[in-house]
Amino acid sequence: MSGLDEAIPSSIGRYKVLRVLGRGATATVYLCSHPDRADPVAVKLVRFSSAFLDEGKLNRRLLKLFRTEWDVSQKLDHPNIIKVFDYEVESTQAYLVMEYFSGEPLDAYCKFDRLLDVQTTVSIVFKCAMALDHAYRRGVVHRDIKPANILVDKSFNVKIMDFGLGLNVLKKSETDSTFVMGVGSPTYMSPEQIKDYPLNQQTDIYSLGIVLFQLLSGRQPFRGRNQADLVYKIINTEPPLLSQLNPAVPVEMDTIVRKALEKDLYARYRSGADFAKDLSGVRFQMVATENDHAQDAERYAVLRKLSFFEDFEDVELWEILRISAWRKLGESALMMREGDKEGHFAILVSGEVEVSVGGRRLDTLDAGEVVGEMAYLDPSIGRRSASVISMSPITFIEISVHALSLASEELLERFNKRLTAVLARRLAAAGRRLAANAPAARPVAAVSEDDDWQIDFSEE
Repeated sequence: MSGLDEAIPSSIGRYKVLRVLGRGATATVYLCSHPDRADPVAVKLVRFSSAFLDEGKLNRRLLKLFRTEWDVSQKLDHPNIIKVFDYEVESTQAYLVMEYFSGEPLDAYCKFDRLLDVQTTVSIVFKCAMALDHAYRRGVVHRDIKPANILVDKSFNVKIMDFGLGLNVLKKSETDSTFVMGVGSPTYMSPEQIKDYPLNQQTDIYSLGIVLFQLLSGRQPFRGRNQADLVYKIINTEPPLLSQLNPAVPVEMDTIVRKALEKDLYARYRSGADFAKDLSGVRFQMVATENDHAQDAERYAVLRKLSFFEDFEDVELWEILRISAWRKLGESALMMREGDKEGHFAILVSGEVEVSVGGRRLDTLDAGEVVGEMAYLDPSIGRRSASVISMSPITFIEISVHALSLASEELLERFNKRLTAVLARRLAAAGRRLAANAPAARPVAAVSEDDDWQIDFSEE
């Protein structure tokens, strides 16, 4: 049967099934009552189906993953790691009985419209780093750290799960190792994992660094057109700076993320405890921002009404909020100066500005208009071609050209289309203004319908 059509059993061993918690490609997780415990448990069940062409090989693989998760779990006892209570293999099925945690996978908070504030994110990753440090001190490397394997509840309590790919680094026999070339999620794999080098705790630190980057930016640091391109970038390129993608991220976080994602193992954090220590230092330097979510929602609503963004998707607006800074200026304030170096452009949220060249007014712009867009459209110019001064108190969003260049392809395409339309409209308006003060055009000769137009193609 397929996962969707699979009948729900009334019980699994001595555990009574209450409801389905989730289904995967090979396993289904049920909420069950425990005969000896007041709290319910989660039971991961795998049925050995003959529907697979290579049933024996698949069954052996699944059993190995289950045994690994059971063996590894017996070494671990940490508040941020899911506990495993029982393990059973039967002729047609196998199951693991685990602690039930009423959370959702962390990947729910990796989307632009659901990003958590910096303090909450740092707190989550701090707990994960300490949990992974605990695991490694007991000889265990997770090898598949990714948002889908980290659960968080409404109070942002954290649990790491799924140690089925865990590696027991204390085992000396290579034949006893659970390591299989290529395991893990490629996007979150460390360079040494891709290269099939020996692994230690630092591979989990790298993967957790990717998770941290994604939670704070809404995107992954390395993206490729295909898997080969992605692998090349993981091995050879540096990640972008987080503070340039999300202005809410303090610049100190750039150093921490870069160290977690170091390709050189000697430069990367040696332990989860070291990683957590630096995270805690940044967290306690930050001022609490309890109203961040409400403020973002308000700003999103404002952008949604601006003419510039009328064709943008909701998720693209959330991405813009993450890569832009919200600014305010009083009346008669200099917003941009002719001749200054370019590096950002702006979109007016409210108020009116005057654009001038050489001390002469060129245009006035109000809410919904883009200002300084040539910094993005033609970076080769390098210098501002006009000055911009506020004619009233103004609010605007400031977008770094570099940050936008690292945005999603969908957002870049939307910006390119919108800015091209703005440029065409302004060129047409400039042409009309020039025409108003230009000499009269040469009149077109009148042509009578009776005129006989002949073209002589003969050679002279």
